[in-house]
Amino acid sequence: MKAFSIFEIRLIINGELLQGSDDLLVDYIPYYQNINRRKRNVLIFIRNKSDLDLGYIKTRLPCAIVIDNDFDGLKSIEELTVIKVKNVKRAFWNFVQFYRGLFTIPVIAVTGTCGKTTTKEMIAHILREEKKKVQATKSSANSRLAHLHYLLGINEDTDAAVIETAVGKPGDILYASRFFKPTIGIITNIGACHLNACKTIDAYVAAKGEMVSCLDDSGVLILNADDEKTKTISLEHFKGKIVYFGIKNHADFYATDIQYGNGGMNFNLKLKEISLPVFVPGYGEHQVANALAAFAAINELGIDVTQAAKRLHSFKNLGRHLEITKGYNGATIIDDTWNFNTTSLEAAMQVLNYAAEGKHRIALFTDMAALGDYSLQLHKEAGEIVKKYGVDTIITIGNRSKEMAHYTHDLGLKCTIHSLHEYEQVYSLLKEILNKNSTLLIKSFGNNTSMIELASFFKR
Repeated sequence: MKAFSIFEIRLIINGELLQGSDDLLVDYIPYYQNINRRKRNVLIFIRNKSDLDLGYIKTRLPCAIVIDNDFDGLKSIEELTVIKVKNVKRAFWNFVQFYRGLFTIPVIAVTGTCGKTTTKEMIAHILREEKKKVQATKSSANSRLAHLHYLLGINEDTDAAVIETAVGKPGDILYASRFFKPTIGIITNIGACHLNACKTIDAYVAAKGEMVSCLDDSGVLILNADDEKTKTISLEHFKGKIVYFGIKNHADFYATDIQYGNGGMNFNLKLKEISLPVFVPGYGEHQVANALAAFAAINELGIDVTQAAKRLHSFKNLGRHLEITKGYNGATIIDDTWNFNTTSLEAAMQVLNYAAEGKHRIALFTDMAALGDYSLQLHKEAGEIVKKYGVDTIITIGNRSKEMAHYTHDLGLKCTIHSLHEYEQVYSLLKEILNKNSTLLIKSFGNNTSMIELASFFKR
């Protein structure tokens, strides 16, 4: 963060100095709902008395706070600078808008049900290989509380920002855009997730579609030409540039001749008159789509796609994203415990069939999470996907995944099903049946620590 004097801060937020010094320099602003950052010389926006932790403030001195009410005990704290404003929330957003306005860099916002973290990491990797200074969200740490931290990470040396914008509930992408004001927006795909907060699939689609409203008339919107739900988003009022990527349907960035290779996917990139052979680390056609979206964004930044393809070759695929290893008793283990929804399941089943190479296919499933009233319906859809690609043994832990597995039987899939209730039972069964002639897919939602630990055990 660029350092500001209290005098400069007061001019930005129209504040009155109640005590302290206008000369104090602050170089960090904790989000006002999460002030416990281990830094001094901070500026803290105090929305209400419950946010005012005098004990914490005394450990951060010298520091400054912004208030819109009179609080007792402040005058007794030496080295505390106090700024009073009419409305703290309005003052906070005035500062955010001022800070973002200091920089005229490209800001790429990436959302989608699946692939957003990988696509974001691909873009950041290519830019860094091009010796660009990049501010990017870390892994999938993309919560509302992180936006200010990432924004303040932009400074005079930053060439571009790549921000992952997730949807936990409607309004999340619009909220993120108030911080970042993206110039390029990407929607990788839209499936079904976070329905406990979004309530309906249509509302979830609309929440992802907020990306369209985040871009001004000079913005660039990058969309998946193959994704059916994305096609339902209204583009009627969007005046910017639209770029499509795709595998099944012809697009601006189009992939042909897709083949599995050693450690990743080979394909030909079609772009106008260009036909370019590309290798992308990581297995599955979805990984090709991620690469296409990344190329589309990189191209908008003026980087030659031929050079970008060379840079992508050294990309390291993310852990727990269809990570294939030789593991327990010589079995092939596919760790896909990062996320679990019907969109990611389809990709996982494709990779399972490739990795198995005719060997015994075992799929271990937990329940899918955060599906609200659509849980039963979407677990049935998951069963249809499993039936479509086939599997020899299904192991489930959870009531919904049990129903999903037995639904595959109803659809005519002939396989062995083990519906278990305790993780100890899963360990025992896998130790018994895994060998060099078996391939195990482990599919779970991202914060299921029990399944993450299980995957780690059998990958060793």
